[in-house]
Parts: sequence; C-alpha cells; structure tokens
Amino acid sequence: MENLTVRTPLKQPIVFELEGFYVPPGYGPLFFFLALLTYIVTLLGNGVVMWVIVTDKNLHTPMFVMVCNLVVCDLLGATVVLPRIMMHFLMGQKAIAYIPAIAQAFCAHSYGAAIQTILAVMAYDRYIAVCEPLRYHSIMTSARLHCCCGLAWSISVLLMLILFTFHINVPLCGRTIQHVYCTNRSILNLGCVSTPISNIYGLTTTWSLNTGVFLVIALSYIKILSACLKQGRSDSSVRSKAFQTCATHLVIYVLFVIALVINIMLYRFPSVSRNIQKFFGILIFVLPPLANPFIYGIVTKDLRNSVKKRFAARIHHKH
Repeated sequence: MENLTVRTPLKQPIVFELEGFYVPPGYGPLFFFLALLTYIVTLLGNGVVMWVIVTDKNLHTPMFVMVCNLVVCDLLGATVVLPRIMMHFLMGQKAIAYIPAIAQAFCAHSYGAAIQTILAVMAYDRYIAVCEPLRYHSIMTSARLHCCCGLAWSISVLLMLILFTFHINVPLCGRTIQHVYCTNRSILNLGCVSTPISNIYGLTTTWSLNTGVFLVIALSYIKILSACLKQGRSDSSVRSKAFQTCATHLVIYVLFVIALVINIMLYRFPSVSRNIQKFFGILIFVLPPLANPFIYGIVTKDLRNSVKKRFAARIHHKH
C-alpha cells in the first residue's frame, strides 16, 4: 500500500523562520557593518538626489519628476530586505510573523514591477523629448506626466494585489522559508495544497510585464537612435546632447536586467553554493538602489551641477 504523508495545517498565530545566510562564527558583526554601510550609502545617495530635485526649481521637469519616482522605488527596494538582513547578521533573528512576511513579499514584488514600469515611462518621455522636441511640452503636460507616473505605480500594485489574493484561505503546513527574504512563491510553497492558478498567473504576469517593458524601451531607443543619426548630420551637438540625456536611463535599465538575469540563472545550477545564490538573490534589491544615484550624478550634467551648487552654497554659508 502506498504511504501517504498527511500534512497538518499550522496553528494560529503563524510564525515563519527565514533560512537566511550561513554566517561563520564571529563574522556576524562584520556582515552587519557591511550591510549597514550599504544601506546608509543608499539612503544618502537617493536622499541627496531627491532633495536637490525638490529644492531646485530648474529641475522641476518631467524627466526629473520621473527620477524622483525612481528614487522612491529604489528606497522601497533597499528597505524591503536590508534592515531585516542586518537584524539577522547582528542578532541571528530569523523569525518573521505571517503579516510582516506577506507585507515584505508584497513590497518586494511591487518594487520589481514598479522599477520596470517607471523605466518604461521614462523611455517614452525620452522618445518624445528627442523625436518630438518642438511638441514636447504640449505632449508631456503636467496632467499627462502625473497620469503616466500614477499609471506606472498603479499597474505594479494592482498586479501584485491580484497575485497575493491567492494567499487567502491557503492552509500552510510548513514554517521554514528557504531564502533571506519572503516572496510569494516561497510562502505558497509551504501550503498544504498546490496552487496551480497562482503559478500560471505569476508566470504570465512576469513574462508579460518583462516583455512589455523591454519592447517599450527597445522601440523607444530605436526611434531615438534613428532621430539622433538624422539630426546629427547637420548638428553634432544635438546628437551628443541626446545621447547624454538617454545614456543614464539606458544604463540603469541594463543594470537592473543584469541583476535580474544573474538571480534567475544561478538558481538553475544546484551546484552553486546556497550562500552565493542568496547573495545574488538580494543583489536586485541592493545594486540598482545603490548605483542609480551615482549614475545620475555622473552622467546627468544638470543634476551634477545642481548638487555642486547646493553643497558649495552650504559650505560658503557656514564660513
């Protein structure tokens, strides 16, 4: 007779345990310091970018309003994982209650979706700025700008809200989440029953969103490249300025895609150390938020000059 394993649903209140990193004895404080330093630099970098854009009226343009939305998204991504990882390194805390686990997973997925939709909106904005420069201000009005930004966030949040409705009434039989942070799939894997509809919806949403964003960005930049080559024949400064304006956005998108691909690919190789898999699993929440402010500061001349003026004025005022 076939042996059947009966899984007993967990009793309320549900408390999960994150598998976390394997930390060699005595190395916890060092890893905590590195995570804390990364988080502080991320907060300071994104905070400076937001502060400069908000306080400098010359930067109150559609492009920099979208940069502010990207900053908010970056701060969300870093805050989703780094504080809890720091607690894990410093105090060995792995327990997480059901509601915080769902909240962390929801925010993590919302960050991944929102950063892509915001980058797609930014690509559309750059397309209009380069290909329709004379009509730019009539097309990208304040109302349309806020509509585009609101749509980018709304699509992301709505898709994730639907995804997380599959958690309702799913009995859970396991406690250990095999990662350093909670995800939709890691929680549903602990269910007493399979959730094929959630799997289908999750895969369909992921594929559709990634493909849609890629097509929007690819088509926008094909148009931009074509316009730059045509305009550049008569005015090389036009081509140079257009490439400089678009380079920042493209670098940030490529950086996000690289982090995403590395994360996906490493889990396809069981021989890779679990610690390495987990490290690259959080890279998508750490690398873009950490690097984006510096990329904007280096590449975007207007933002770089504004930062210099703000800090120079403060230093002069103190003296």
